[in-house]
Amino acid sequence: MSECLILVDNSNVFIEGQKYSAKRKGVAKATAADKDPCDPSWRINFGNLLLYLANGRKILDAILVGSRPPQNDGVWEAAKQKGFHVAIFNRSGGEEKAVDTELVARGTEIICTTIGANVLVIASGDRDFIPLVNVAHRRKWEVEMCAFSSAFTPTGDMATSVERVRPLDADYLKIGKHEFEWPIPTT
Repeated sequence: MSECLILVDNSNVFIEGQKYSAKRKGVAKATAADKDPCDPSWRINFGNLLLYLANGRKILDAILVGSRPPQNDGVWEAAKQKGFHVAIFNRSGGEEKAVDTELVARGTEIICTTIGANVLVIASGDRDFIPLVNVAHRRKWEVEMCAFSSAFTPTGDMATSVERVRPLDADYLKIGKHEFEWPIPTT
């Protein structure tokens, strides 16, 4: 059985998971111009996410990359404790920088130095990963994309460049949990 390399864009999974959870709870935009609401109670369960992405396969490596949160946020330590190698980058002007690039660079390095073909699992729907998908295919690896359906277009470049797409929507409570009640019921 093939081993798998798991690469996770933390922001992509976290933000899209919060949007999906808000939608499931029936929280709508106030106006059409507003951004999709996010459920602040939904959090990733990193152990469950890792098991879900591995899908029964042995893990060659698991890398999670994200942007630096507030100093008191223990998210990165939780991810490390569950088996992820974590890389964190500072934001610049409120924007995430270097996350996708780090995942592509680390993924390319591992794919090109591993003997034999395996499975690359990318937890993101971003098109920025297409060069990595191409590297994996040249090395005879299979590629899976795991993302919330709001993060990709089914007929888009990323989704059509991989062998399998595994939407996270139906399993959002397997890979995450609600840490508190939200929205607060009104009486």
